[in-house]
Amino acid sequence: MNIKESIRPIKYLESNAADVLNTVTKKHTPIIITHNGEAKMVVQDIESYYKLRESMGMLKLALMGKKQVDEGKTKPADQVFCTIE
Repeated sequence: MNIKESIRPIKYLESNAADVLNTVTKKHTPIIITHNGEAKMVVQDIESYYKLRESMGMLKLALMGKKQVDEGKTKPADQVFCTIE
């Protein structure tokens, strides 16, 4: 994805909403919307949005686990995976 091709001013969004919708849903390519030359928002399709949220959730869980390891909040595997007879 060439990021320069995905940058559009707010006026483009206002006058070409259907084109923006088509681009983000069919190509799964997000569009960066600018206002006064500054990036202000990203428009993306819902499928990509949910995938991104899921990925962020997994990363958050991994970071929480790393923090617990760093803080010494761990247990030996035999305590965690003990079998019940």
